[in-house]
Amino acid sequence: MGNINITDKAISKIQEVLKEQNMKYFRIRVKGGGCSGFQYVFKSEDSINENKDIIFNFKNLQILIDKNSMDFINESELDYKDELIGSSFSITNPNAKNSCGCGTSFSV
Repeated sequence: MGNINITDKAISKIQEVLKEQNMKYFRIRVKGGGCSGFQYVFKSEDSINENKDIIFNFKNLQILIDKNSMDFINESELDYKDELIGSSFSITNPNAKNSCGCGTSFSV
């Protein structure tokens, strides 16, 4: 199945976003593209695809990751960074051989 860690800061931000958007779930997905070959996609959703999604529970928060994406981000950590240059979700991925400077794309 796989595993992922979500920091407390990321959990708080996701809960805030879901409440503002009146959505139930937060999806993490990997798709082809970006400057390094693959990129992370973060999206609020209202439904689950029971045939494809793995559901992770963190403090009354449900994170959805499709099985294909899980192969790329297994054992990763999602954090939320609030810096002077901007705020964003960031993944520390032990499976990535390279990543771009902005942290949104990677290669394996």
